[in-house]
Amino acid sequence: MKTWDVVIVGAGAAGLFCAGVAGQRGLKVLVIDHSEKLAEKIRISGGGRCNFTNRLLDASAPQKHFISQNPHFCRSALSRYTPQDFIDLVQKHGIAFHEKHKGQLFCDHSAEDIIRMLLDECAAGGVDIRTGCSVKTVQAPTEDSNPFTLETSQGTVHTTSLVVATGGLSIPKIGASDWGYRIASQFGLRLVERRPGLVPLTFDGEAWAPYAQLAGLALPVGIETGEKKSRMHFDEDLLFTHRGLSGPGVLQISSYWQEGTPIRLNLAPEVNLPERLKEAKLRSKKILGNELASLVPSRLAEAWASQDPALQRTAAEVPDKALTKLAEALSNWRLTPTGSEGYKKAEVTLGGVDTRDVSSQTMESKQPGLYFIGEVIDVTGWLGGYNFQWAWASAHACAVALAEGQTSPKRALKHLDSAL
Repeated sequence: MKTWDVVIVGAGAAGLFCAGVAGQRGLKVLVIDHSEKLAEKIRISGGGRCNFTNRLLDASAPQKHFISQNPHFCRSALSRYTPQDFIDLVQKHGIAFHEKHKGQLFCDHSAEDIIRMLLDECAAGGVDIRTGCSVKTVQAPTEDSNPFTLETSQGTVHTTSLVVATGGLSIPKIGASDWGYRIASQFGLRLVERRPGLVPLTFDGEAWAPYAQLAGLALPVGIETGEKKSRMHFDEDLLFTHRGLSGPGVLQISSYWQEGTPIRLNLAPEVNLPERLKEAKLRSKKILGNELASLVPSRLAEAWASQDPALQRTAAEVPDKALTKLAEALSNWRLTPTGSEGYKKAEVTLGGVDTRDVSSQTMESKQPGLYFIGEVIDVTGWLGGYNFQWAWASAHACAVALAEGQTSPKRALKHLDSAL
């Protein structure tokens, strides 16, 4: 029943990084995780190469790449621990990496490189890590007892400060749970409604039948949802699936899409379709579907043309009205998803612990001595390394605050943002 300075529940990106920083700053740190295999989400991310940060994150306005009921909450931590700070650490450990596109950085070899780096950082700080250890109950400090008391499957643990780094509900097969949300509720913290984010979208089976045959087809598109101030647009790749749409563009828009509303697709964003189809009518003797195949992928052209007899003629024979309708349909295809693939395929969880009850400076909640970092908080990044950077930044802010004694379970918060 040793008393630790810090106990961190969750051995993922945020938890391990926080532990390493805090341990190297002189704190006695214990990390607990209910899974036998730690950091599994890092291991499978980025196709096994871990898209660990994004160079394009603007430290002066990082909130434009994040979703939250308070989008400015993340600014403090992200501006104090930047992508370059993490890149410096990666380079210090000799990890080779490369940039794909739009600032996304991946390991050259394997996500295991990042996991080994985090474990090495923990080892340098003398951090104790217990896997296969579930927390049964958490008892808050009382007037007679300063530490939190945790009853675990491996015995009783006492700690001055408890850090919740248990992530969200996405990908349950690798151990996702709602433990962090239950602890937040236990201590009276508010929760923002959770739902899957960065997730493929699905459509009604019968209505989707003409496009199910396109499964596996990928192409660059413009994709958007929402109206006026709520409108969100991305230029990314789209992937057709048997049940609906996936790919980077759809994953991005899924975090902004609201159930029952449409998404809009431009399937040929770099082509002036009305002009090109008009030209084809004037000069071509080919079937229109064949002409269309020079503007969009041939499988897509065939699927589209097969649905309208007017398009199964030579280009010269197709009425102007049908050509105009076709150009509009391809450049502004409106369709309403019936749902998503859910948490089983979602990369992140939207919502979480309400930022009004957490300090943006220290990550301490309104329950003194109780901290929340990473995905469990209502902060969700775009696809492309932003969520990992939030994990590193929030973990670093928490660890530094703990080590420097900026917060303490013995006194009320000085920096609680909910007072603002």
